[in-house]
Amino acid sequence: MPKDVILTPQGLEKLQRELDDLQTNKRREVAERIKEAREFGDITENSEYDDAKNEQMMLEQKIAQLEERLRSAQVINASELSTDLVRVGVTVNVKDEKTGDSDKYTIVGSAEANPSERKLSNESPVGKALIGHKRGDTVDVALPNGKKRKLKITKIDVA
Repeated sequence: MPKDVILTPQGLEKLQRELDDLQTNKRREVAERIKEAREFGDITENSEYDDAKNEQMMLEQKIAQLEERLRSAQVINASELSTDLVRVGVTVNVKDEKTGDSDKYTIVGSAEANPSERKLSNESPVGKALIGHKRGDTVDVALPNGKKRKLKITKIDVA
């Protein structure tokens, strides 16, 4: 049984747009490639046809995955969020106790995670450690490289 996918309203909209694009534009492109490849003649020894059919198969798998994600999506309602605890859908400011560096992260579900945009998954080491804590708390974070960081939560905002 698939696990629930936690999404913000923006993440839900992004997934829906991606699915729509795949179902309309990308399907049309792949169908056109298959049609063109058929025109080359015998499809039993036609590598263009095989490539297009493989692309079609991968596209349909991606569409099925997105549809499943959307079916099992649990959307976070921003109006129901409060800033008393770190949870999915909030932006949290933290300060590294050792280096003094400050960072700002938005906690999102794993489907929306993008570290380069400072969107951390609730399942990531830092996200998991911060969830459930309050402003002023110092949290120990075990990093994948085996090191530990102490992060102090300085502010919690609704994303």
